[in-house]
Amino acid sequence: MDNPVVHYGAVKLSAVAKALESNNFEAHVASDSDEARSIILERIVPNLGGGVVSWGGSLTLKDCHVKSWFYESPDWEVVSADDRTLSADERLERRRQGLLSDLYFLGSNAVTEDGVLVNLDMIGNRVAALTFGPRKVVVVAGRNKVRADLFDAMERVRSYASPANSMRLDLDNPCVKSARCHDCSSKSRICNSWSITEKSFPSGRIAVVLINEDLGL
Repeated sequence: MDNPVVHYGAVKLSAVAKALESNNFEAHVASDSDEARSIILERIVPNLGGGVVSWGGSLTLKDCHVKSWFYESPDWEVVSADDRTLSADERLERRRQGLLSDLYFLGSNAVTEDGVLVNLDMIGNRVAALTFGPRKVVVVAGRNKVRADLFDAMERVRSYASPANSMRLDLDNPCVKSARCHDCSSKSRICNSWSITEKSFPSGRIAVVLINEDLGL
């Protein structure tokens, strides 16, 4: 076998996709971020017609290169807090507006083998949108996000994703120095709101695109 890691990922993600579908999620498996982009823009988005689109912060979504397409589309109005020239209050208002979008994108901190999405948020806009608000939600997740069960998923978020993201954002949190969670009370703490999404309601509202690459944190 030429590439056992890729084969392993394909088999694993296929099983996770079936588990997600049994939990009423729409599920897709992509071989890489380019195919994920094609799935999103050619299979998911055309069924929606158009409207308002927004997204939460996600390195995986960035790797899929879908944002620019929406800026150029006449059918979609982009509501985004990406513009760093905006004030903090203006960016917060953009995030609030995004909760009433027709389409919302985000990554997932972890996905369990039995088809559950696990996320931990600082502001809460990602987990809020995942739970309620946008008409359609698309979650992108690399194979590195898959974990055996809920305990393992939450441990991944605490011990790796949160410290790594704090480092990425240059935050003054204890985990930046120690690379482990201190359950801190820092003003810049990013671990504030958990979301455990066991099933999609209504059925198919949340689409999950699993990507057979190691992407994001």
